[in-house]
Amino acid sequence: MRILIIEDEHRIANSIKKGLEQENYAVDIAYDGNDGFDLAATEEYDVIILDLMLPGMDGTDICQSLRKNKVHTPILILTAKGQIQDKIKGLDNGADDYLTKPFSFEELLARIRALTRRPKTTLGEVLTVSDLIFNPKTFEVKRFGKLIKLSNKEFSLLEYLMRNKARILTKDQIIGHVWDYDADILPNTVEVYIRNLRNKIDLPFKKKKPLIITIRGFGYKIE
Repeated sequence: MRILIIEDEHRIANSIKKGLEQENYAVDIAYDGNDGFDLAATEEYDVIILDLMLPGMDGTDICQSLRKNKVHTPILILTAKGQIQDKIKGLDNGADDYLTKPFSFEELLARIRALTRRPKTTLGEVLTVSDLIFNPKTFEVKRFGKLIKLSNKEFSLLEYLMRNKARILTKDQIIGHVWDYDADILPNTVEVYIRNLRNKIDLPFKKKKPLIITIRGFGYKIE
């Protein structure tokens, strides 16, 4: 598996590279945005680890330009910027996940594993289940034209359910895709997030058929 790191702090970039190579990843580094974009646009990678604040082309511009050029490689933003606005901006411009410095290397590995398990689909492919519409490109979810606000994990859970429409997903499968199997989460976390989704997607539309279904003893599905 091949990973590109676009990070101008040499110490951080080299430390990540060393750790990933010990995990048997092949790793390339670009220390500025222009070189990073050129590599990302012309070479095949499984994951791109991208800092937002870069000399030359910044991380947001790299995300936008890669997506416009139909490069769909998963992008993990790695930055000291921890404000929610920066996170939203990065995700809105094509990033798939976000990790704030300082971070543990174990968490970075978990995020990489989660990104590489996601099904590869065309950017901008709109997902639909009945009257529910999910646009992965704009992170917009609508039902009957009404915009539904979701947290990042709720987005991830809903996307996983919708990409597996009518298929029963077990609790373990959901944890592995949305949180990673090694994540330290409470035993009822999946149930809590399923309830949150129901409260936003099904409850406001009581006269309509519920979309999220519990299959007792097996898991959950959406149809």
